[in-house]
Amino acid sequence: MPENTLRAHDEAFWQTYIGRYEIDSEGPLNLENGYFGRMSRTVVEEYQRNIAFINRSNSVYVRQHFDLEHGDAIRRQVAQLIQVPPETVAMATSAVDALQSLIRNYNKLKPGDQVLICDLEYASVKSAMRWLARQRGAEVIELVHSHPASLESLVGTYRNAFIRHPRVKLMALTYVNHLTGLVMPVQAIAETAGEFDVDIILDGAHALGQIDFDLKKLGIHFAGFNLQKWIGGPLALGFLYIDPQRLADIDPDMDEGHYPATDIRSRTPHSTPNIPALLTLPLVFEEHQALGGASAKGARLNYLRDMWVSAVRDVPGIEVMTPDDPSLYCGITSMRFTAHTDQQAMADRLLDDYDIFTVVRHTSVGPCIRITPGLITLASDIKRLIRALIELSHT
Repeated sequence: MPENTLRAHDEAFWQTYIGRYEIDSEGPLNLENGYFGRMSRTVVEEYQRNIAFINRSNSVYVRQHFDLEHGDAIRRQVAQLIQVPPETVAMATSAVDALQSLIRNYNKLKPGDQVLICDLEYASVKSAMRWLARQRGAEVIELVHSHPASLESLVGTYRNAFIRHPRVKLMALTYVNHLTGLVMPVQAIAETAGEFDVDIILDGAHALGQIDFDLKKLGIHFAGFNLQKWIGGPLALGFLYIDPQRLADIDPDMDEGHYPATDIRSRTPHSTPNIPALLTLPLVFEEHQALGGASAKGARLNYLRDMWVSAVRDVPGIEVMTPDDPSLYCGITSMRFTAHTDQQAMADRLLDDYDIFTVVRHTSVGPCIRITPGLITLASDIKRLIRALIELSHT
């Protein structure tokens, strides 16, 4: 059995691991870890030191050292995280910020072209694509994927869309869907899009830190990520990636002139960043890698997910929304109580009756309850969830 799989099952290790985090012992069991991740105790302390340091040294340090050297070193570490050259990444405040920069500055559309989005995209990405279409005189094509999904249905839906709509030039694609946790077969979809000369802007917000991937192998030229979900960084940190061969297809952001047009950093707004947060990233990356990186985190999250899904998949009154094909899921999975139309009321009962916090998401086939374990979730917590779900399914 691979080392990461062995560790994923090692409750003694994860019980000890929890000690690295400050946890609200009075609060409910948090199974909504998909919103943003916790910083470890040592990362919080480092962040606080950096806040005090920047507040004390102010622009003297920033202009003499951070702007000239330290910022570039951190950028190199960010690039190393996804194994790409430093000149292909630029910092942003979030994945949404990065994706909106890529979308609004994409310059290959002309009047009469089409852009493609689907029901599984993040709302801010869909609205940005609609805005781009209006600005360029393009048409928006919106897909709804079949449920339950399969690899064949997902790829087939895109192939059929490209055939039906031959003027599609750009599409959004979410690697890990925030609604149900469905993992898109990015490489297969990108290969299909390439046959029809369709560019992809990839939303990698939930993928980074729990899925190992190679952007070049995936066939992705444009992508946005954040560092606050599964990497463990402070809030308001993200970055974008552009294949250096495709940099000219993304304009400098609103004629941004602080960097030359040959520098990817001109593709984002220039402003004073959260320097204390950026200075904290080296420790964040060190802890991420020391644990085993995305492969170790993903194995643990998948183990916890499989534990509750296998226990309730065939329980009458429960529908698990995410398939069990290992290539199509990660730690995030959604379910619904089929005897109840109001899933928010059932999420409220999970909280009120069992002290378990979850979140309701709305999909094209109706609302569902998203369940997302975290790295401080234990098998005993999942057993508690299983008991709650089974008991509520009988009501």
